[in-house]
This record gives sequence, structure tokens and C-alpha cells, in this order.
Amino acid sequence: MATESTTLIMLFGAAGDLATRKLYPSLFNLYKKGTLQSHFALIGTSRRQLSDDQFHQIILDSIKDQTTDQKQADDFVSHMYFKSHDVTNPAHYQVLKEFAAKLDQKYQLKGNRIFYISMAPRFFGTVAKNLKEQNVLTDNGFNRLIIEKPFGRDYKSAESLNNELSSAFNEDQIFRIDHYLGKEMVQNIIALRFGNPLIESVWNNKYIDNVQVTLAENMGVGVRAGYYDSAGALRDMVQNHIMQVVSLLAMEEPDSFTDVNVRAEKVKALKSLHIYDKDEVAKNFVRGQYGSKGDQPEYRKENGVDDHSNTETYVGGKLEFRSPRWAGVPFYVRSGKLMKNKTTRIDVVFKKPAADIFALGSNGNVSVNSNVLTIQVDPNPGYALKLNNKKIGQGFGISPVTLNFTKSAADQKQIPQPYERLLHDALKGDHTNFASWQEVGTAWKFVDPIRQLWDSNQPDFPNYNPQTNGPEAASKLLSRSGRKWVY
Repeated sequence: MATESTTLIMLFGAAGDLATRKLYPSLFNLYKKGTLQSHFALIGTSRRQLSDDQFHQIILDSIKDQTTDQKQADDFVSHMYFKSHDVTNPAHYQVLKEFAAKLDQKYQLKGNRIFYISMAPRFFGTVAKNLKEQNVLTDNGFNRLIIEKPFGRDYKSAESLNNELSSAFNEDQIFRIDHYLGKEMVQNIIALRFGNPLIESVWNNKYIDNVQVTLAENMGVGVRAGYYDSAGALRDMVQNHIMQVVSLLAMEEPDSFTDVNVRAEKVKALKSLHIYDKDEVAKNFVRGQYGSKGDQPEYRKENGVDDHSNTETYVGGKLEFRSPRWAGVPFYVRSGKLMKNKTTRIDVVFKKPAADIFALGSNGNVSVNSNVLTIQVDPNPGYALKLNNKKIGQGFGISPVTLNFTKSAADQKQIPQPYERLLHDALKGDHTNFASWQEVGTAWKFVDPIRQLWDSNQPDFPNYNPQTNGPEAASKLLSRSGRKWVY
């Protein structure tokens, strides 16, 4: 049985898409597992006018696929309350303060509060400021703030936003959610590296030729077109998700497995990234925008997208770390919409033998392949290791063989969804899988020169077809150094 958490959750944006698709199902799973039980309550807010009964029905509808016991679901929603709220009106926070005090007493919540802002980023600072100024924060329990991405549009705006939040909350009270950090196999990177001397001993530039990170989606922008056209793949995927994954791959071993030490090493890794000038950006990063195919319109014809939009739906690039461990090892990253398959994977390509005895022997035409370690994050979590193997039969030849481990269907059912895992961590006060300001700020400093160059140049869009692996320029990014994408 899980240790029960005691807290009041105040959810801003309680009737929104994220809340219904992710947050309520995740909270219900935590309720079923015992992490949330008698001593928790939730106040949902939005500008809508809803009764508690109407709010309960929204939640019941959102958790119906996980409901096997209706009484349990009803008990869960009985802890939920709704208040119509204008986040820009200070007087409305007094209503929340008074109601929160009543719930604190009713459920014996010990003054513990989590404030979750599931709204547009422009409201983050407004909510944080009013929570502080209207004394909604408590003195006798913990106060934690959870916010969603995007965290700024560049370093300057991100710093300004962080300053707003810091005026009301300390850094150790702020939890910046990146749902990729809640994925099972992303969290497994640390276990794989530092739990296996066999792996960690070769996790360096002596043995690794290159590292490839792919975050591919097989769908277009869909209903997110309005948001996406103002963001693009660089801001939507690279600055946060990809940079977080890369930091876990590149970091040094922490002194201990604590949130402080893990995040400190991630920051060091990101700070060792070489920040490109304009010429280096042009050489090392490519962008793309999908065209049309059959019933699939090109990006510029999607509903909510400007007819002349230069927003990229694909990014491919090479990262270079200036650290002893990774000097000379390129990290290739890519992310795009409407690609061939939906997959998130990491391919670690090892160097071929320095002295190839097969090429020097009597069978000089024998070809040795690079060993490749693949961390499959989605859709089928697991590992694959490609090795060289002697061909069966007379003579001597070599063919690749792949050792696979895929989590079973039964195991996959036991894996918590990312938001469930991250909410559980926030309830415990564990920051390990949340982005610190230093991580966010350092990532923006790397991304900003790319964005600035792209904004100053007219691209030739569209430049890749749907259901492919992106523009040809992304393949050339590797081929000019004799490499290729594993996937």
C-alpha cells in the first residue's frame, strides 16, 4: 500500500483539455493506489460557471475508462469542489483562501497545498503573484507550484517569467512539468548507465561514435494548430523534451541519487554544450515543414495556420559537448510531425574496432557493423543491442544479431502514466524528474541562436512529404561525416 499524501490541490484551468485528458485520470489512479485517500481535496477553478455536481460529472466522464468500482469513483469525486474564478481579480483569491481554510479543517490537510496552473503561460506570473499577495499560501504546511510548458519563448521571456514566479515561490517550491521525464524508459536512462558498470565503462568518447535521439510523431498538428503555429518544433519539442533527454544521456554520475545531485549534473552537462554562431547553426541544424499527401493537407492549409506560415514542423540537428567525456562525439537529434512512424527512441552507435582483424585476415571482405544500443521509449518500451555474429555454415562471414528486451504486456499495464508519476513525485516533494530553472535557462541559451537565424531567413517550404523521416537535408547532416540515421 502506498504512503498516503496529505494535501489540498488547487487546480487553475480545471475544465480544460489537459485536466480532463491527463490530470483527473492520473489523480484517480493515485487514489486507487492509496497515495490519495482521506486527507486530500481539490478545488478546481476556471471562468466557467459550474456547480459541484456538474464538475463531478466532468471528472467522472474523464475517468470512466479506469472505473471498475463506481462507489470508489464517487468517493473520489466527493473530494472535488469547483469555484468560478477570474485569475486577474485579486478579490477572487480571497474566496479561494476562505474556502481552502474550510477544506483544510474538514480533511485535516495540515496546511499542505499544491497549486497547479493548467493555463496559458501568460497567467503563470499573475496567479503566483496573487497567491502570495492575497495570503493563499500557508505558514504551517508546504506550498508547491506546478506549471506546464512552454516556459517562455526565448531566454529573455523565460527569465522574466521565472523572476515573476520567484517573487512568490522559492525555487525548491516550483515544479516545472516535462511529461517526457515521467516516461518509464527515460527514467531508465539513469538506471541503465549508473547501475551497470558494463555500460558506464564504455559510455564515453573512447567507445561511442555518435548518439541519436528521435522524437517522431505520425500525426499532423490537428486541433493544436493555433498554438503550434506560434511555437514550432524547435520550441515545442527541442528546447524542453529533447534537451532533457540529452542531459540525462550526457551527464556525469551524481554523488548520490537525490534530486539536488541529479539536477546539478544535468545542468553541468547542458552548460558544456557548445553554443553555435550563425554559420554553425546553418551548418548543424535543419528545419522542415510537411507538404500534402492524399487527404492530408500541407501544413499551411491546416485549419488555424497562416497561409504563409514559416513555422517548422521538423527539426534536425547536431549537438556538440565540450567535456572530456564527450569531446568529438556528435549528438544528433530530430523531431517532427507527420513522420513515418510514431516513436521515441535513443540509438547509441559504438565505434568499430580500431584494429579490424577480419579485414586484415584471409577473408578480407568480411564486414563488421557498429554495435548499437537502442533505448526504445515509445511505443514498446525496452532495449535492443545489435552485435556482430558469425554466420552459420562453411567459411567465415559476419552478420548482425539483435538482443531484444521488451517489457511484457502485463508489465506495461503496471507502468504509471507520465502525469501520474510526476504528480506522485510532486506530492512527495521530489524534484528529480522536474526541470530546474538552470536547466530551462541553459537550454534556451542554446536554442535562441537557432531561432534567431531561422527568423531572419526565408525557408523553402514545404520540403518533406508526410509519412517519411523528414527532409533530405537531415540525412545529409550525418552523411557528410560518413554517418547515417540508425532508424
